[in-house]
Amino acid sequence: MAMTNWAYYLIIAVVAIAIWLVLVSLALRGWRNRGRRQADLVGEFPQTPADLGEPVRGPHTGLYVGSTLAPSWQNRVAVGDKGDRASAELTEYDDGLLITRHGASEIWMPRESLIAVRTENGLAGKVMSRDGVLVIRWALPNGTEIDSGLRGDDKTTYPAWVDAYEELNERAFAAVEAADLENAKNEAGTKKKED
Repeated sequence: MAMTNWAYYLIIAVVAIAIWLVLVSLALRGWRNRGRRQADLVGEFPQTPADLGEPVRGPHTGLYVGSTLAPSWQNRVAVGDKGDRASAELTEYDDGLLITRHGASEIWMPRESLIAVRTENGLAGKVMSRDGVLVIRWALPNGTEIDSGLRGDDKTTYPAWVDAYEELNERAFAAVEAADLENAKNEAGTKKKED
């Protein structure tokens, strides 16, 4: 008995939908597991102070592309909603920086936790043109360093942000150079021991 065309297509559609549902559920399960694995490493995010005062710079609008565990540009933070993309505003206050995300929680970065402000080609799996993302490296209260990125609607504001934190950026660059030099020395010492 031959199967009619509509029954054949119905079976194909049901199988395709079932496969799609399985793949989506596996992706969600993986995201939740990543969040559980990162919970201890990330810990608590700082709370936004009740009285912020007047803005020093901004607000500048854009798309919050996510936060990643530094120095990886792809290891997206999956704890809570911190990894969720959302339209956002970046504002500088005397005590720190605030990313106000629409439909998601705010991200407060106290001034003393800031490490560097720079531009990058991408962050959190989102790749753009040269200097397409404004990235802020900062330390959580437990010392874990993360990069939070905003793809600004007006990229001409990026140089002002980077210039405002030039001293921080120079210190961060010097620390990276010192770490690279130390790693090179350690590798050279290991190589000599092997010879």
